[in-house]
Amino acid sequence: MSVIKKFVSDTMIYGLSTIISRMLGFVMTPFFTAKFSTSIYGIFTNLFAIASMLNAVLAFGMETTFFRYLQKVEGDKKKVFDNSFFITLITTVIFLLTVFTFLHPIANWLSQGENTSDYMLYVKLFALIIAVDAVAVVPFAKLRAEGRPIRYGIVKLINILVFIFINLFLLAWLPKLNISSEFFREFSAGWFREGWLGNVFIANFIASAVTLLLLIPQILTFRFRIDSKLIRDMLAYSFPILIANISFIVNENLDKIMFPRLLPGEQGDADLGVYGAVAKIAVFLNLFVTAFRLGAEPFFFSYSKNENAKKTYAMIMEYFVIAMIIVMVGLCANLDWLKNFIRGGELDRDAYWSGLFIVPILLFNYVLLGIYMNLSVWYKLSDQTKYGLYISVIGAVITIVLNVLLITKYSYLGAAISTTCTYLVMVSLSYFWGQQNYSIPYKTNKIILYLIAGFLVSWAAYYSNFWMGNLILILFLAVVAYVEKNNILKILKRA
Repeated sequence: MSVIKKFVSDTMIYGLSTIISRMLGFVMTPFFTAKFSTSIYGIFTNLFAIASMLNAVLAFGMETTFFRYLQKVEGDKKKVFDNSFFITLITTVIFLLTVFTFLHPIANWLSQGENTSDYMLYVKLFALIIAVDAVAVVPFAKLRAEGRPIRYGIVKLINILVFIFINLFLLAWLPKLNISSEFFREFSAGWFREGWLGNVFIANFIASAVTLLLLIPQILTFRFRIDSKLIRDMLAYSFPILIANISFIVNENLDKIMFPRLLPGEQGDADLGVYGAVAKIAVFLNLFVTAFRLGAEPFFFSYSKNENAKKTYAMIMEYFVIAMIIVMVGLCANLDWLKNFIRGGELDRDAYWSGLFIVPILLFNYVLLGIYMNLSVWYKLSDQTKYGLYISVIGAVITIVLNVLLITKYSYLGAAISTTCTYLVMVSLSYFWGQQNYSIPYKTNKIILYLIAGFLVSWAAYYSNFWMGNLILILFLAVVAYVEKNNILKILKRA
């Protein structure tokens, strides 16, 4: 199997496992929106956004650093895993000690002085979830480095299945069982609260714990043999990635974190709930981006010494963008039925659907995000991770300023536009500095034309009904096939 075919094969497996897992998780969205009002779903969205940022801190950039140092270290490569895993263990212990020491002030800040006791339980659960997920980062990276995408996919799939089962049990089945069964009344006495948002977080913790148990074969390969020089080198490489990851998560999630303070009160929570729900539809495109990243990162590092590496990276970017644009148009064409996944209860249906008009913007943002992830290969391969730090910090500053200016005036529309502006700047900076330091022959004009065409066609599909929208999709696919026919024929001949 050629290197490119191996890349495509692994990415497809990662993609399939990611799509199946996320799709199963997406199926829970109508369940959650039916169970919780928009304001409660806003709290749900806010807390998960904060958790995403903390996950980036605890991972400490070790995933990318692990792949890079597997290529750099000569001889015993097992020590790369040992030292990477040790670093994440240390950061996790420090995190847990900090959170439980300052539990009450953290809960009070999050709750803004209301329902602090509930928030203390939320913080405890999230601290445990984040800690368990952080410990799993390097073992998951080890699976990818060993070329075991099927095992990786199975573990991810089990994670989401456990999450779904526990949610259904706590939110749907146990309340009914408590009515008919003495056993379950005794089982749930003292801890179970019907319809409580915290049940979702309990389910998440159990799913994360099960995942960590499934990674024990990888964890047991850990040996306590600390190489202080290697750790210093790895931290020097990973620190800019850490700051970049934090800034990146800020760009993606700060709007959801700032919402309750920029639009305080129940209306702010309700708007955030709508924003979080409609973003679940756009997450279909993010599945594609995530699957690509899982397959691409180890491939880019392992293929970097090949004489055709840069041409290959450029080709991957080109077809990656085309694929993302097609998915974007397809989702916009099918919003008529996809919107039913966020219909909520009868009283909340119109409220959730009122935010659908920002879906094309959110999808375009994910396209820009995918391009940025693809572009970021240059500073990782050339050991110039400081540029990732610069780009992400600039993006974070733009995000903060635009969120303050736009969310207060335009609510979640302002948040979506802020993200678009931020990603456009980040993509531009990464491309400009990349061409100066690690030039890759991207077909820039062609990619820009596809972006413009895809954005316009997506809006046309959005404003059409189901049949007309899908006719637009078919016509767009025909045009793409015609334009790319020569390249498609070349690829088929090589297959």
